[in-house]
Amino acid sequence: MKPSIFTTSGDRGLSRLMRQIVHSRDIGRGLLVCVTIALATTFIADHYGGPTLLYALLFGMSLHFLSEEGLCQKGIEFAARTVLRLGVALLGARMTFDQVGELGIGPVLTVIGSVAIVILSGAVLARMLGLQRDLGLLTGGAVAICGASAALALSAAMPRHENSERNTILTVVGVTTLSTAAMVIYPLIAGVLTLTNTQAGIFLGGTIHDVAQVVGAGYMISEETGDTSTLVKLVRVAMLVPAVMVFMWLFRASRREEGGAAKVPMLPGFLVGFVVLVVINSLGLIPDVMNEGMSTLSRWCLVTAIAALGIKTSFQKLAVVGWKPVILMALETLLLLVIVLGVVLFAGLGI
Repeated sequence: MKPSIFTTSGDRGLSRLMRQIVHSRDIGRGLLVCVTIALATTFIADHYGGPTLLYALLFGMSLHFLSEEGLCQKGIEFAARTVLRLGVALLGARMTFDQVGELGIGPVLTVIGSVAIVILSGAVLARMLGLQRDLGLLTGGAVAICGASAALALSAAMPRHENSERNTILTVVGVTTLSTAAMVIYPLIAGVLTLTNTQAGIFLGGTIHDVAQVVGAGYMISEETGDTSTLVKLVRVAMLVPAVMVFMWLFRASRREEGGAAKVPMLPGFLVGFVVLVVINSLGLIPDVMNEGMSTLSRWCLVTAIAALGIKTSFQKLAVVGWKPVILMALETLLLLVIVLGVVLFAGLGI
């Protein structure tokens, strides 16, 4: 008996549905592993202290074998790419144009100048150390802007190659470690130099890599210092938008010079989302409760993505690279420190 058209179309629809269910289950397994790591590391960081992102990264690396098995691969890849970009986009909910205006022109120009100098210097220092220019740009951007979050955003904007994920992991580990050390050391420097509360805030916000460490170091000195350092840090976070756009243009241009197709989009979706949220938040259209919820979701997305990147990377691959990337990030951090502290001391900012 010849099957009817209804039976055939019904079978096709059922087949598509089954494929979608299987695909979602494949993603769900790996994603659940990454979320579990995020929950565990957040609990540890909240109760015992320490950087959540670094914990998530190390926990993920201990489960590297999962990236080599079929059951979790798709979910891990989904977390490392899609969840990552969602987390970066949601960072825009923390920014407003009014916050930038409150600081004045001096700190804003200091941030813009230091970000540009450190990123360009990162590329030059990388070549001097015999490393790839891409790694220098990535580490320079992470050090200059906002640490691990910037490393994730910039790596998503760069073309992918065999060392892409390894470079991202190296950068995240390096800037997180240096940022944690800076959170302890930089307030002592501010005390030795007898900086005012405002000067100390500009110094801490303009030099420490990650937002959480900036907040911790700032409020360790005083409430005024904490408020100022957080605002300066948010201006650095805002620099992520032009930095990603420049990276997009740079790598499109380099691919065209090489005669290849420009596979990197000029304006990625996560960057558009970031800008849109900044504009909406600046207009006061996002309620405080929703704003807080979006910031929390962004944090969870980034921790989950870091866990996924950790799972995809092995200690053996990191060991091959050696100490040169560590030296590179230390030099970039020292350069940023000298620039910002020099401007604060000799230009009279915050007096």
